Amino acid sequence: QVQLVESGGGLVQPGGSLRLSCAASGFSLDYYAVGWVRQAPGKEREEVSCINSKDGMTYYLDSVKGRFTISRDNAKNTVYLQMNSLNPEDTAVYYCAATFGPCVVGLGWKAYDYWGQGTQVTVSS
Repeated sequence: QVQLVESGGGLVQPGGSLRLSCAASGFSLDYYAVGWVRQAPGKEREEVSCINSKDGMTYYLDSVKGRFTISRDNAKNTVYLQMNSLNPEDTAVYYCAATFGPCVVGLGWKAYDYWGQGTQVTVSS
């Protein structure tokens, strides 16, 4: 059974940090690009970041560049999202998602075939 499971969400103060993890089971991420997609209440889903498997190329939403870092450990079949300097606008449910092949720049969240259940990130004082 193909499964993506996120962890690491929670409540953090503005300026704080969180590290999200996405563990895959039932398939190998070796041939999949993995991304993080978030959805805030009343807003559209938006792709935050994506990382290729083979060449490690990364993509970031402009508003998170310099603050978020995506990485992967194929040996552990896991992808991470390090989030620093968090602000209230980052509050959302964060989903891990995977697509076969490389990141598809320009297609956003619609590029992904497999999804996790999501983890809540709340940035508030």
